[in-house]
This record gives sequence, C-alpha cells and structure tokens, in this order.
Amino acid sequence: MSHKRIPKRKAAIAVGGVVALGAAAILLPNANASQDGAPDDAAAAPRTLKAADASDLASRLAGLLGDAFAGSYYDGENKQLVVNVVPGDDNNVIVQAEKAGAAVREVDNSLTELAAGARTLKSEATIPGTSWAVDPRTNRILVTADSTVTGDRWNRLESTVRSLGPGMATVKKSAGAFRTFASGGDAIFSGGARCSLGFNVTAGDGSPAFLTAGHCGVAADQWSDAQGGQPIATVDQAVFPGAGDFALVTYDDPATQAPSEVNLGDQTLPISGAAEATVGQEVFRMGSTTGLADGQVLGLDATVNYPEGTVTGLIQTNVCAEPGDSGGSMFTRDGLAIGLTSGGSGDCTSGGETFFQPVTTALEAVGATLGADGAGDQAGGAGDAGAGDQAGGEEAGGEEAGAGEDAGAGAGDASGQGAQNHSRTSH
Repeated sequence: MSHKRIPKRKAAIAVGGVVALGAAAILLPNANASQDGAPDDAAAAPRTLKAADASDLASRLAGLLGDAFAGSYYDGENKQLVVNVVPGDDNNVIVQAEKAGAAVREVDNSLTELAAGARTLKSEATIPGTSWAVDPRTNRILVTADSTVTGDRWNRLESTVRSLGPGMATVKKSAGAFRTFASGGDAIFSGGARCSLGFNVTAGDGSPAFLTAGHCGVAADQWSDAQGGQPIATVDQAVFPGAGDFALVTYDDPATQAPSEVNLGDQTLPISGAAEATVGQEVFRMGSTTGLADGQVLGLDATVNYPEGTVTGLIQTNVCAEPGDSGGSMFTRDGLAIGLTSGGSGDCTSGGETFFQPVTTALEAVGATLGADGAGDQAGGAGDAGAGDQAGGEEAGGEEAGAGEDAGAGAGDASGQGAQNHSRTSH
C-alpha cells in the first residue's frame, strides 16, 4: 500500500531535472564586471555564486575576518553571499570581504555575543519543546517554542530571552510539537518501528552501509527492508540524544551493492558527495508520506530539546515533513548530500519547522565516505523497498515512535527517503 500525499510545497525536479534546473539559473550582470575595461572598483561587486561555492567562501572569510565576522547567509534571489561584519576602528575588514566577492552588511551582535546568549538559553531554558539557532539574516538567536510550552515554562522562556538584552533574540511559537519518529516510511523496519535509510555510504573498513537517524539506531539493533522480513543490516554506531542524531548501519551481507542516489519517482539523482549547509540555501527532501518537498535552510548549529533529550548541532529548515519521512535525505538539486531528517513540528499543509543532522558531521564521526569520496557502487540501499510501494506513512508504529498528531515534521517522515536512495540492492 502506498500513501503518497502531494505536499503543499512540491519541489519541481523534472525528468533530467538536476542538470536542467542548474542550467536555468540566470547569471547576474556583475558577474562579468571586470572583463570589459571596467574600473578596478567594479571587481569589488558581489560575485554570483552557487550555494556550495558560497559556503566555501564563507568559511574562508570567517578565518580572514576573525572577530569581525558575525555570520553569513546565501541570498538565493541574487545568488550572492551576504557577510555580517561587526563595525570597528578598522574598516579594512569590509574591504577584504568585498574584494573576496561578498556583499557586506554591518550588524550589532558579534558571534561571541550570540554564542554567549545560546549558552544562557542552554543553562536557563532547556525546556522540552524548545529550540534555538543563530539566524544570520536577522543577526539574532531565533528561539522556537512548540505547542507544549505553556504556563510557567513559557514564562521562563520569555524571561530568559529578555535577560539576553534587546536585539539579541526573538521567540516564535510553533503550532505543532517537536518529536522524533521511528515510524512511517517505506525504507527499513524493525518490529513495529519504521525508519528511513538516509544515504548509502562505505564504512571505514570498506563494507557497504547506510546512514539514518540516530534515534532509529538506538531504538533497534537490526533492520529489514520489508515489514516482518528477515534483518539485512545491523547498527554499528548510533548517537541520540546528544551531539547529533545519526547512526551507521552496516549490511549483513558484505556483497550488498547499490549506488548512492535518490529515487525521485520518475528519475534518480546521483549523490556525488556531501556538503555543508548554508543559511538561505535551497534544499530538497524526499519522503514516502509527503513526496518531494523543498525549502530553505534557516539556521545552523541548532539546539533542539526533544522529549527524549537535547540534540545539538542540527540544521533548521522550513522544509515540510510528516510522520513517514523520518531519517531520510536532504540534498541539493545538483546531487550533494546535506542532511538526515531528525525531527520537528507541523505538516505539509500548514508548514512547520524541521531539523536535520548534517551529513558531513555524521560521516566524520562514523568514519564513512559517500559518493565520489567512497566506493559508490557498494553504498548499499534498503533492498527492494522501492519509492512508494511500502510507503504507508501513518501505518507503522507511529505511537510507538512517539509520533503525535501535531508532530508532522519529525524525523519519522524522512523514512521514505531512505528506501529511495537506491535503485535496487542485491544481497
């Protein structure tokens, strides 16, 4: 049975899509500003960049500008990197950033001050149902409280935010409830729980394996590619809660083979490697319950206080998700792996907040490689659980995994993506 619901924000990747969509981007006129005899200062105009290139430039500028660097984000409309700079006596930092090709914006809050604010929130307001992440577009800490944060807990949160001082943080209410889910997808099963294979990888010893959500990895040791089927893979490492939400699961048969790719339904998208997320970046998520959805990265290094415990280091987005999409892949249109669905709130009708485990961090922690960096043709997938045949988003063990009605954007939703990261496995 397949329960595929068309999300409110359906991503448009057509046949042959990734190359075609990438080619559709229109370069801005200033991309050639210094090629036709223009004055030297024209070279300081912001460069037209892809999101991945913007991330690389942001990393370089963070080291170059030092304490003056106050974060950055990707302006998708203008295809530019915007860099926040704390003004000081030396305006040379602005000149350096502009020469490097960034659009520069002067702001009030330094990264040191924002980090101190986040530490205060951690010590004073670690309340289940809350999250926070630095939003470089507002130069503030974005604090989110779900529908369970009421009464004294809401008062405590508001009081803590006020104590940070004016202009340091903002509070947003979420209609749903933050949850993680080990149910609802078509990828991998264990007892009454269902999760999703995130990305096919090669483990450090060369064996085929895959990444999924850590809360799935701590829920069960062995996973099958069919409900009630024989186990085909065993959890090797899992982190949840704590410094992330990821697990490495190795195939029991070392001959298991499948490419690192995402099944989009009528086509597949090869995954060539992993990349860091950039605030403002366009991303896609595939899930068996909600299909293909898209959105933007809203914040990095997010802290989420789930009922099971606090998880740090996540990516915050506005990509919708619902039970059945858990543990699955977040990626770019040009085939770069970005995240694994962790949890959130809301649904694909009203929207919500979602949080993803960075793939780069997970790969480094478990010692695995992905795409062109590893043995791509051995990056096993989840058997014959194709994209949709076993979708049944709401059917498998939702309550056992904590899948409340309001917790739509939870990790469970990405389960569909797991099974969709391969064409077929042999084992």
